[in-house]
Amino acid sequence: MERNRLFWGSRRGMLELDLILLPFLENIYPGLPQEDKERYWDFLECEDQDMFGWLLKRKDPKDPELKKIVQVIRDNTGMKINTEQ
Repeated sequence: MERNRLFWGSRRGMLELDLILLPFLENIYPGLPQEDKERYWDFLECEDQDMFGWLLKRKDPKDPELKKIVQVIRDNTGMKINTEQ
């Protein structure tokens, strides 16, 4: 997918998602394997509210392929949430 389309697809209707996805796109996405890049393209087709819930670990995607890219984003954007107290 062309870089401009990825940039605009990563700009969402929620500032919180922009603050997660744009640095991910800039810093992590270029080094991803092709299959993860393709998962990210599918991820961008999802609804903002779903993305937000997934990235904040409130829920996980049902689709195992989406779950893989959500975990990659969580692991690389400071979205690792410590559930141990």
